[in-house]
Amino acid sequence: MPHDGRARAEVSDPRANEAEAADTGSSPPVPGAAASDRALTFAGVALAAVYVVGVGNEVLRLVETAGGAASSEYGLPERLPLSGGSPEAHALRTDRPLWLNPAALASFSEGGPTPLRAEASLGALPLRREGRRLGCLVVVGASKDAFEAEQRRFLERYADAVTGVLQTEAGRPMPSRLLSSALRSLRVGSFVLVPDTGLIEVDETLLELVGITPHDFDGKADTLLAHALPEDMPTLMSVLGPSTEAFGRRELEFRVRRPTGEMRWLSLSCRVVESIDDRPAQVLGVVTATSLLRRRADDVSRIQWLTAALDDAATIPDVSRVVVTVLREPLGADRVALAELQDDRLVITVLDPPQPAAWPETWRSQWRSRWISEWPEIPVSALPTFEMALRDGRMGLWPADSALEPGLAGIGPGGLAVLPLPAKGRVVGVCLVGWDQPHEFVPEERSLLTATAAVVGQALQRAHAHDAEQELATMLQRSLLPRSLPELPGGTAVARYLPARRGLQVGGDWYDVIALSEDRVALVIGDVQGHSAGAATIMGQMRTAVRAYAVEGHPPDVVLSHANRLLIGMETDLFATCCYAELDMEEGNILFVRAGHLSPLVRHPDGTAEELEVEGGLPLGVSAEVEFPMTAVALAPGSVLALVTDGLVEAADLPLDEGMHRTRTALAAADPADPGLMADELLGDVGPREDDVALLLLRYDGMKTRPIRAGWVVWRLPDAVMHARRFTARTLRRWKVEEAADAVLLVVSELVTNALVHTQGPVRLDLTLRGDRVRVCVSDTSPRAPAKPVIVDWESTGGRGLLLVEAMSESFGTVPVAGGKQVWSELVVPQREPTPADPGPRLAQGGLR
Repeated sequence: MPHDGRARAEVSDPRANEAEAADTGSSPPVPGAAASDRALTFAGVALAAVYVVGVGNEVLRLVETAGGAASSEYGLPERLPLSGGSPEAHALRTDRPLWLNPAALASFSEGGPTPLRAEASLGALPLRREGRRLGCLVVVGASKDAFEAEQRRFLERYADAVTGVLQTEAGRPMPSRLLSSALRSLRVGSFVLVPDTGLIEVDETLLELVGITPHDFDGKADTLLAHALPEDMPTLMSVLGPSTEAFGRRELEFRVRRPTGEMRWLSLSCRVVESIDDRPAQVLGVVTATSLLRRRADDVSRIQWLTAALDDAATIPDVSRVVVTVLREPLGADRVALAELQDDRLVITVLDPPQPAAWPETWRSQWRSRWISEWPEIPVSALPTFEMALRDGRMGLWPADSALEPGLAGIGPGGLAVLPLPAKGRVVGVCLVGWDQPHEFVPEERSLLTATAAVVGQALQRAHAHDAEQELATMLQRSLLPRSLPELPGGTAVARYLPARRGLQVGGDWYDVIALSEDRVALVIGDVQGHSAGAATIMGQMRTAVRAYAVEGHPPDVVLSHANRLLIGMETDLFATCCYAELDMEEGNILFVRAGHLSPLVRHPDGTAEELEVEGGLPLGVSAEVEFPMTAVALAPGSVLALVTDGLVEAADLPLDEGMHRTRTALAAADPADPGLMADELLGDVGPREDDVALLLLRYDGMKTRPIRAGWVVWRLPDAVMHARRFTARTLRRWKVEEAADAVLLVVSELVTNALVHTQGPVRLDLTLRGDRVRVCVSDTSPRAPAKPVIVDWESTGGRGLLLVEAMSESFGTVPVAGGKQVWSELVVPQREPTPADPGPRLAQGGLR
């Protein structure tokens, strides 16, 4: 009979292999038949047999067997009628695999092993190609479970490979090693390792998977292990090493780096054979590519999901949440902890459950506050188990009731897993998984934990770098933008800034609200080209420059002209856009200047919104000769002014016109009662943004108390101060606030005298009455602020005036204005009871008199 029914997996003597390796310099691969037998054994197959359709398509005849047992041991028949009731004939007629446990196998009258064993199971897989019946693959298992689902999938692929060989050999003599040729096409490698000597016997398929030629292989296990990634080496060594506790099956996924630089995932399945007589213990195993992983499909999908989820986890809290999701519930764990390694301390990033009572007493004493989010920090030296795992970089598994230090007491009474998290050759953190009930660490679970640790370690390092970068970016951005906006008489201003959610979250958008005087305010919004720390630096300089020029009292067009020349002088390739608005809070008049920026939007009191037509010039930093025309607009009380940057209204999938239309529509629909909520509604929820966004809103309400003003140009005459006092006295009588006359006249005398004596050019006196306060302002052409004397004694001849002014005033100060400065003093008007004959100030010609 042309079949090899006596093929058996024989393990050669390691000492002979060692001698052969010494003579030849390399260890030859094992014969194909022996490699096939090992692979079939790990697939749960004690015996594999191939039946082919005989002449006339009436009979199935046995042509080859392979495996750990001979066909005579199981008594497989050499011929089976195709029309009979055997499992082989039934599978071929129905074209469906047939899996039989011992009870189901006993119901078939023929085709099974004889005598029938109580623990034997059988699988019959039809071999068909393009409608042709080629034969049947029969596998006999030594287990009564009729093969697991993973084994069945592998054997179905094995049957396809056998079919391919039969199809290739059609019309030719039957190949002598049909089964081994088919198995070799599936790229399943096998090995025998002797841990005591470090020698290993492998086949050609395993060498090819790792990327070693047979000529370069010296028969040493270290040669193979050198191709494994360093992160996987500790677990790989622990699986391959003999254990006195268990000689059962072990499984692991690991990675190798091939000579071409390609990284390949491999699956290892092995078992330890005890030493017999003078022969040392051996590790027998098979290695396959990841397409043949013998593990649950949900584990594979879990690793894939974990990798995808960690790609989206940008921060350390994000990584922590993903780790808890992938480990706690799927593994039935009761506790999961994740900690970063910072110097000699473990900085815990997540504890699940988060309640302090669920963790050891030593941890609770380290809790930084009663709030759950304040996790403890623990020195590594306080946890020897962690310290050892971090030092060795190896996963540690402790079964139920293991003796651990007090710092781990109660975390995993039923089992504890400590996973060092490797990244770029060092350990960046540790993950702890604990069970309350006794837990068995099956091979699939060990593989899942190993793969999880490698992926999480890389993600944790990325997240740590991201968090540090974003913390720096946030600090920079906050230092460049206003911390708060000033309170305005007759209006409310709110602002929003959102960084771009890609790269460094710092950009060139800025805004500012500048109180120029008691009734004038400047609103500024701008955008420096680019999205980087360099753009943010230029932004900070431009914001400071615009504020300085505005406070000096320059009109809007001059402010932007000065800022433009400053940016050109910085010798940077970046330019900036800007929209500057100066608002008279008393009258509601605005002067706009626009340098390449978007036009402002306004919501009128009737609820309509429009885009204001504001003349514009080139962006700042383009040309030193550019002019910036001013546009005047009047606001009615109840209007809302909106200044935006292009990050809000423009994107790759959002044209500018459509974005402005959307913002205008949202502005009209928003409720102006709360400007803060209004700003939030304008931002909306648009998801990740391509650019940073700045938004500045001002609701103009109008001033409830309209100020009364009077002015006087002081002539440089010997009696100029007398005329200034007379003008002031007449004004106060007209305003009916004579009670404040003495104090106001003293302040006017001192300030006008000081301006006439110490400055050149015109001097102007302005008086303002708002509510219960009188404001005295004296303007001159000198930019130097008056200096109060440091020491005043009886012999001093000057300097007392400013001290008197400060003493008499409620508030006192100096502000720069265009062409000079303004010294001002504010005094409180004493209240008096109104009488019927004296009804107080009355309205006349649009103002109070």
